[in-house]
Amino acid sequence: MDYDVIVIGGGHAGIEASLATARLNFKTLLITQSLDAIGRLSCNPAIGGLSKGNIVREVDALGGEMARLIDATMIQYRTLNKRKGPAVQAPRAQADKFSYNRLAKEVLENQSSLFLFQDTVVDLMTSKKGISVTGVITERGNRITAKAVVLTTGTFMDGKIFIGEYQASSGRLGEPAAVGLGDSLRKLGFSLGRMKTGTPARVAASSLNYDLMEEQPGDDIMLPFSFSTKAITRPSMPCYITFTNDRTHDIIDKNMARSPLYGGDIVGKGPRYCPSLEDKVVRFPDRDRHQIFVEPEGIGSEEMYLNGISTSLPEDVQLDFLRTIQGLENVEIMRPGYAVEYDYMDPTGLYPSLETKKLAGLYVAGQTNGTSGYEEAACQGLMAGINAAMKLQGKDQLILSRDMAYTGVLIDDLVTMGTEEPYRMFTSRAEYRLNLRHDSADIRLTPEGYRVGLQSEEVIEALNKKINGIEEIKTLLSSRYMKESDLELAPTSFSKHIGKSFSQVIKNPEVSLDQLVEIEPDLQVYPSNWISHTELDLKYDGYINRQMKQVDRFQKMEKRKIPTDFNYDSVEGISNESREKLKKIKPLSIGQASRISGVRNSDIAVLMILLKKKPVNE
Repeated sequence: MDYDVIVIGGGHAGIEASLATARLNFKTLLITQSLDAIGRLSCNPAIGGLSKGNIVREVDALGGEMARLIDATMIQYRTLNKRKGPAVQAPRAQADKFSYNRLAKEVLENQSSLFLFQDTVVDLMTSKKGISVTGVITERGNRITAKAVVLTTGTFMDGKIFIGEYQASSGRLGEPAAVGLGDSLRKLGFSLGRMKTGTPARVAASSLNYDLMEEQPGDDIMLPFSFSTKAITRPSMPCYITFTNDRTHDIIDKNMARSPLYGGDIVGKGPRYCPSLEDKVVRFPDRDRHQIFVEPEGIGSEEMYLNGISTSLPEDVQLDFLRTIQGLENVEIMRPGYAVEYDYMDPTGLYPSLETKKLAGLYVAGQTNGTSGYEEAACQGLMAGINAAMKLQGKDQLILSRDMAYTGVLIDDLVTMGTEEPYRMFTSRAEYRLNLRHDSADIRLTPEGYRVGLQSEEVIEALNKKINGIEEIKTLLSSRYMKESDLELAPTSFSKHIGKSFSQVIKNPEVSLDQLVEIEPDLQVYPSNWISHTELDLKYDGYINRQMKQVDRFQKMEKRKIPTDFNYDSVEGISNESREKLKKIKPLSIGQASRISGVRNSDIAVLMILLKKKPVNE
């Protein structure tokens, strides 16, 4: 074999997949159409957000790269949902997109065992029996062999962009599509569909009137995403908020016939939760305005990103409606908004390891699986890379369950239920989200990263020190009682807590652990992130214990394994619909089987009884 692993695509999934296999000492080749586009932030110049920020920290805990990239390039940081509970709080940062792109390429170039190659993959090579992948064929005729291939083509597989009447074969504006690979995958028997996404115009910063917009500053302190980053000291750049209005909507209404989205040119489904401005005007006719976040693309760049108004209307219409918006009256467009339609693979054709069921050794990750977002792509790429390496080592695949990580929720949703529209992660998709706080990602997942070989002894030692420190804080809080003398350093309202342990006092929503730290010097030796972690554990202790009971029931179902070659045709007493869906998905556990849409509870009961009698297929 020329290489142990070939990764196709240099986006966020490709970065994580190639780094994972190379760091596990497998000779890896990353093939991409443009080396200059590695790690490009194609749409919003930001990393993180609700549930997405949790995913970035999970990637970091497992040994991935995304958190370190954004820590080194962020230009604004905010913790979202500060006023709400910890399960829905999340970090989000604006990136200097040009620095992010450059640094990502630099990290790949400096990684031992990893090689970069600019070309376009148009076909896969398979074994004589067609049961496993053996390499790739490129547009220039290169035939490169490998033991495993990770496919991460993003929006480029037969991509097509739309700007009004203008259409072109492209994966991004100005970048050619990857043509041919989609047809090759169809010939191999894979099920492919079309999806659509979009992006707004980028406009010149000097053409905006910021006095007419609301400034949106970042948090005073920039907090790192990576558990290994100590602090971030760079200055923060502001973002701005403005709104569309009735005049904006009138122009869009009058030109709707020129929209490829409503003219029938685009057949792929777009993201439900991130609709284009045309969609917003049509779907919400009673709304007199829509919010726009005006965000810098980077330090020293003239380009500003108009978050919230992606569009594929003609360029003249885009300019007309933008100039109706407060602060944008004299706006100059640098890059127009556009829609892109592309091929994606049905993710139900994958095992939870992200290996395809049809072709052994082929793994698929990112938007190729029907997801939307850099973070969703990154975590899939990392898991695909890890599992490709585990397979080559002859070890068990790493499968994260729904109670372990948002990454586990995302992958389970995809491979169990599939998707017909771009899948985006939300906190509401995770049943056990109290367990999946962003601040606990290292406790949950760093041991897994260490087990597979992506985390070091030093990292594990630091984690154990943190875990022990948190336990020490909890012990101190339970043994320390509020005294009369403490009122000298505490608010007078604390008098009602006299005689109570600090662990009881902290459950009061009006009390913060920082206030107790001021009273007790022994607490002042612990890092602030350990203190905040402990506070959340104690304040939500009752809810967490209740959730843990649910997790116990969930894990019992997940432990009831189903062999991959289980013969569902031999099972009597289950519905035909359930039988066909079970044969297609090939669930690995009773728990996964129970989450397949259309599979009845009575059918699950039959399977449980049968598997108890016959744990393996005869």
